[in-house]
Parts: sequence; C-alpha cells; structure tokens
Amino acid sequence: MQLCPHAIVTNSSRDQYSKYSRWVTEIIASKVPRFEKASIDEFYIDLTGMDKFFGTSKYARELRQHIMDETGLPISGGLSSARFISKMATNEAKPNGFLEIAHGKETEFLWPLAIEKINGVGRQTEQHLKSFGIYTIEDIAKTPLEHLEKIAGKWGESLWHKAHGRGSTEIITDWEQKSMSHENTFDKDHTDIEFLHKELVRLTEKTAFGLREDQKMTGCVTVKIRYSDFETTSRQETVDYTALDDVLIAKAKDLFNKTWQKGRPVRLLGVRFSHMIPISMQMNLFENNIEKLNLYKAVDDIKERFGSKSVTKAVISPQKKAGG
Repeated sequence: MQLCPHAIVTNSSRDQYSKYSRWVTEIIASKVPRFEKASIDEFYIDLTGMDKFFGTSKYARELRQHIMDETGLPISGGLSSARFISKMATNEAKPNGFLEIAHGKETEFLWPLAIEKINGVGRQTEQHLKSFGIYTIEDIAKTPLEHLEKIAGKWGESLWHKAHGRGSTEIITDWEQKSMSHENTFDKDHTDIEFLHKELVRLTEKTAFGLREDQKMTGCVTVKIRYSDFETTSRQETVDYTALDDVLIAKAKDLFNKTWQKGRPVRLLGVRFSHMIPISMQMNLFENNIEKLNLYKAVDDIKERFGSKSVTKAVISPQKKAGG
C-alpha cells in the first residue's frame, strides 16, 4: 500500500474461485463430448460433429449462456477452427463477450493484430521481431519462412503457420490425471504420533514435489491408514487448487487426525492427490504466494541435484512445547 496507495484492496476469494471452477467444470462435462481444462478458469471444447445436430455456433453460444445463468459468472468465449485462434478470439472478446471466427476467415481476423497477441510471444520475442520490422501478424505471414526461421529459430516455423491460420485442433482429454500418490508400509507397527506426523510430512512433501515437477495443482487430498490387523481406512477432502507444501501438509495432518483411532497401531500411511489441473497464475494471485512457490521450486532443484534427503522439514510434536 505504501508503494501503491491508490490500489483497491478487497478480501480474498480464493475459496470461491476453486468452488466456481469445479462448478463450471461439472456443467461443461455434462454438456459436451470432449473438453480440456487448460487451467483453473480456461477450457477448450471440441464441438466436431455437433454441427450435424445443433450447429456449433448456436451450441457454443447457448452453452456460454447456460453457464452464466447457472453460476452468475461473466464468461468470455471464442469459436474457431484452431485452439490458438479460439484463445485469441476469447482474449479479444473480453470482458464477458463471445467472438466467432468463421472457417476461411482466420487470416482476416489474425492479420491486423499485433504480434504480441499470439499466445507465447513474450516481451523479449516481441522486441526481437520488431527489430526486424515485424509488427503485425500479417508481417509474420508475409515474411519468407526461411528468413523467419533465421530470425526466430525453431519457433519461426510455428509462428509462420499460425500467421496463416493453421493450428492444432487437438483436445487433451486426459488433462486430469487420475491421481498422484505415495505410501509406506512400516517394518513394524507404530503408535507414536510424532513418528506418524513426520512420516505424513515426508509423504506429502514427496507427492507435492512430483506435483510441481508435472506443473500441476491438486484440488483433493486423501490420507490412507492401514492398521496392524490390515483394516484400511481413508478420508479425503477438497482443497483450493494448490501445489504448496505447507497447505497440503496442513490438510494431510488434519485428515489424519480426523481418521486415526488414537493409540491403534498403524502399519501403513499413504497420501494421494487428485482433481489435478495444470498449474496457473491464479494460485499465485489468490494465495499471494508467488515467493513461496518459487522457494519450493528452488528446494525442488536442490533435491534433484543432491538427492531427496538433502533438504527436509522440521516437525514439532504436538505433545511437546518449544522452550523459550
């Protein structure tokens, strides 16, 4: 606030963000044959073949209106022959609009736009292309492919094809990996809460490391307990989409404490993450934890270089008090 006194500060709504993300996902899943959840608030939908029955334009518009009516959210959308064009059309339609690019009209839409409108063209690439007199997507299209490859390297060919309206239509339907988990069967049964919490932290940390390595966030945590008589129980709860150790460890401990029958010997502990989506900036914005995420990634790098035991977390037993 000292650096930006005119900023408008509102209460955090990260819990609502995850709730509405799941709500929209459920609606889309019930209405379309194939879709991809590209981030917490972005979806690609394949409507191929729908024109025979409903008309893709009509169906896409009705679906958008249905989501708005059900959730009360503003929804921006784009419809085209390629996913990158649909994303660009969506960006142009914001806020709360819908833009359809008819087949055959791709370059008519693309060419007047500035090069930075292409998803993936960052500030550095933008400045580099402009230094060669390339300012619009039409400039890219009219640059000989061989020359563009010399300017932009391997990405030059991709840029050239995109400038001509050619792009992938593939929808990644397995975007939500079923689960990611780790568990450990002990050599002997344990009832020591300090040991069990320490093992729970280790398993959660290990699974979260894999989560970030795959560039994913999780929306559901499950803790599994197997007792000495092999009776197995588990408890799961949804969480705001995250990839941060401290949030996931806190939830894992909470689930364990709710599930474990105190004093009963434990033979196995397990932690599983599910409802996984690609990592996105929304996690940073709503949790205000970009520094924390970068810290965890730095720790991940250390572990990759020097081994998983090179950095570990301290655990304080709830039965002991720290001295002054």
